[in-house]
Amino acid sequence: MTAEKDPHVLLNTDSRAVSGPAKNDFIENKETFLASFTAEENHTIMRKVDRRFLFLIGMMYLIKNIDYTNAASAKVLQVGQPRNILKELHMTADDYNWVQSIYFISYIVFEVPSNLLLKKMSPRNWQYRIVLSWGTVLACHAAVQNKAGLYAARFFLGMMEAGMFPGIVAQLCGWYRSDEMGKPIMWMFAFQNCSGIIGSIIAYGVSFMNGLYLLEGLFTIFFSGYVFFVLPDWPKSPRSRSWLSEREQQYLETRLSENAPLTDDANFSRQEVLTSLRDLRTYAFMVSQVLVNFGGYALQWQLPTITTSLGFAGLPRNQLLNIPPAAAAVLSIIFAGWFMKSAYLTRPAFIMIIMIGMVISFALLAGLNSKGGIYAACVLGTMFYSVYFIPFWAWRSSTLRGMTGTAFTLAFQSCVGQVGGVIGPQLFQSKFAHNDYKVPFAICAAVIGAAFLANLWTWWLTRNIEWDVHRIKKLRNASDKQGHVFADDDIKVYKERDFYSGFTRQ
Repeated sequence: MTAEKDPHVLLNTDSRAVSGPAKNDFIENKETFLASFTAEENHTIMRKVDRRFLFLIGMMYLIKNIDYTNAASAKVLQVGQPRNILKELHMTADDYNWVQSIYFISYIVFEVPSNLLLKKMSPRNWQYRIVLSWGTVLACHAAVQNKAGLYAARFFLGMMEAGMFPGIVAQLCGWYRSDEMGKPIMWMFAFQNCSGIIGSIIAYGVSFMNGLYLLEGLFTIFFSGYVFFVLPDWPKSPRSRSWLSEREQQYLETRLSENAPLTDDANFSRQEVLTSLRDLRTYAFMVSQVLVNFGGYALQWQLPTITTSLGFAGLPRNQLLNIPPAAAAVLSIIFAGWFMKSAYLTRPAFIMIIMIGMVISFALLAGLNSKGGIYAACVLGTMFYSVYFIPFWAWRSSTLRGMTGTAFTLAFQSCVGQVGGVIGPQLFQSKFAHNDYKVPFAICAAVIGAAFLANLWTWWLTRNIEWDVHRIKKLRNASDKQGHVFADDDIKVYKERDFYSGFTRQ
């Protein structure tokens, strides 16, 4: 006679550590344990997790991107006056484009090493170091006296910030399922695009470079203390016991899919790095991100210059014209989060709709001559570029593998993805200003068209896992409405299910 299993028993959550008959026992124990939770208990636990992460990671990304926004705005602050940054530092507009390119070059160099230290140093300690050091370097921008000093400051800023975004996403993969990742990513990018609103208001109020950077830097240093005291590590880390019961800690890891990073994973796995490097999907996602960033970063960098040149408002009110594109992006991001939660489409199918909008927006920027049309295209281009990353990063999370594999792959992809940030600003040379930069925007439109094809390719490579994610998400939504946690099945990553025969789903 088989003994009855205690549904409250705490079990080993790493399915990778068992095989054969023990694998079947593990799956049965996992299903029994998860089924012992009600939908309301699941909501209560996840609300605890949301309270720890969502506002905090949103603020981290907001503060980071206020610097990005205001670095672009600084070029047109006090334009034509002695206090303008170009006059103070004896720079041309083309020289200033290197301010952002050098920043991204530094990112490319240091992103992977930084993220590989995440597990060893712990997410809380490492993100605290990142925020504190970047705030310090940002404040030091106020002391810059020449072009070389500004270039050096931007290089060190990129070095200090490197690893923040892929580190956050890697950590989130250990707390949220892939089909839930749209929610925390939505919060990050909604806050990020609020930086366009807040940054423009700050730039409008401060209106000179030194005060802008000093204010941002001091606030960032202050905020690093909040990161240190609030950011969790992993579900079963000792620090998590202060706000989660042992059973809740076990639940958070047990509910994850088989490829998720776990608390007890090794600090480094050479095999997971090699597996990532041999996986064609790593490069497909990378190409998609590089091409989309090429056009998106170019538009974001040039946006303050475009809104100033349109002549709708004088200085410094021209900074307020950057608010509508950011506001449109925030609203579209919130919609994307709701749409993904409802599981109406697979994530790559949703992305292809967004890509069509992006292609049209950049084509309009390259072809329109009316000031109102150009501004409307700026709003649409910013909106579609911003919302793209909500399904994109959730989609990316479904094929990551293990702690090291997740940290390495995200950082490797992200660092190469920043190549678009290096090249994009360099397109907008002064020689193209005579016709409102039609040539650079035509190049961006062509690159975004190539990004459309790259995303199609990536969809093909991930079609089986993505349909599995979509299928399980719908089952989980249905179970939640009935008041219980779905535990009968889960996504298969290591041995994918075949849902397609050619281009036709079986």
